[in-house]
Amino acid sequence: MTAHAVEDAARRAKRAQPALALLHRDTKDAVLLAMADALVARAEDIVTANARDLEAADAAGIEPGLRDRLALDPQRVAAIAQQLRDAADLPDPIGEVMRGSVLRNGLELREVRVPLGVIGMVYEARPNVTVDAAGLALKSGNAVVLRGGSAALHSNTALIAVLRSVLAEHGLPEDLIVGIDAYGREGVDVLMRARGLIDVLIPRGGAGLIRRVVENSLVPVIETGTGTTHILVDASADLDQASEIVLNSKTQRVGVCNALETLLVHREVAEAALPRLATPLAAAGVRLHADEEAARILSAAGTAAEVVPATAEDWDIEYLALELAVKVVADLDEALEHIRAHSSGHTESILTRDLLSQQRFLAEVDSAVVMANASTRFSDGGEFGFGAEIGISTQKLHARGPMGLPEMTTGKWLVIGQGHVRP
Repeated sequence: MTAHAVEDAARRAKRAQPALALLHRDTKDAVLLAMADALVARAEDIVTANARDLEAADAAGIEPGLRDRLALDPQRVAAIAQQLRDAADLPDPIGEVMRGSVLRNGLELREVRVPLGVIGMVYEARPNVTVDAAGLALKSGNAVVLRGGSAALHSNTALIAVLRSVLAEHGLPEDLIVGIDAYGREGVDVLMRARGLIDVLIPRGGAGLIRRVVENSLVPVIETGTGTTHILVDASADLDQASEIVLNSKTQRVGVCNALETLLVHREVAEAALPRLATPLAAAGVRLHADEEAARILSAAGTAAEVVPATAEDWDIEYLALELAVKVVADLDEALEHIRAHSSGHTESILTRDLLSQQRFLAEVDSAVVMANASTRFSDGGEFGFGAEIGISTQKLHARGPMGLPEMTTGKWLVIGQGHVRP
């Protein structure tokens, strides 16, 4: 029964998707703006539905970081709606000529952007992704099949109902946006086998979910990775600036993939830097998982921070909580070695005033987003000016880093002849 229902949902999305093929940008933008207005108008209903999910989550003892991702209020609904308005302001990628030429025989060649087709999204407890994925899919000419997890069932159902109603009001197939949350984990299994109905599958969530999809899907996958995100406080760092950046990276919003999880501090400045960095972190309630050298320095300085010994596992954890791994490194080389060994390939940042160190870090760190003197929280499609993002890809094929509209397209070659035949 589940297999039939999910396959039918994917088939309906596939039948609906061609309706976008010749849709003018003005029409797509008008629909996006109408969706934004409808979300704000129905915010009370959406928040009420979300309250049911939060009640169940609290009863199940959900972690604070995950609860924060799940929670909606009128302000967050308005912010989600704004993402749609931002997407409407962006250029339409469909039809963009990526390259082209006229051959010596007169044949005209153009490679143009076209939609991927039907995108399957598998994600957890993130109702904002429901709207981001649907909006970006519409703008880029794709249909989308959404599986947002049981934790956000009522929230996603309410959001999808609003979005589908706007499609219908504009004479577009409602099945451009399809939700399959009702079919649970079994529905994901069917989605992973729906090759020919689903063109690409994008998992977004915890390491277990992403690994399951990558290892088992018959449908091509764009892997969005977890964020074991690092900051290196280099020997030449401005410590006042570093304190603000580290605090922002860790605490501005803890339950997100671009939040800081491991802090590396150059030994030359560790005695001065660690107490200054730890004080605001402690005030924010962050517990530090410190290596032996960092723990000794923090203890001698008498900081108020809660410090526990770091274990080998701490260097690979995406906490999504007020927890932070801290390590003292001898030099830039040791920092780079540590990042190579433990990074998930998401986002890393160096805080330094040394141009050579900055250049080495930017060149040698092999992550999707590499920064200098900036908070890791800027590793985000919205902050990059993409309107919203479908996820942050940590793989290297097709798309890498925050994925906006162009990453939801592929190429197609158009060849125009005048009765040409090949000799």
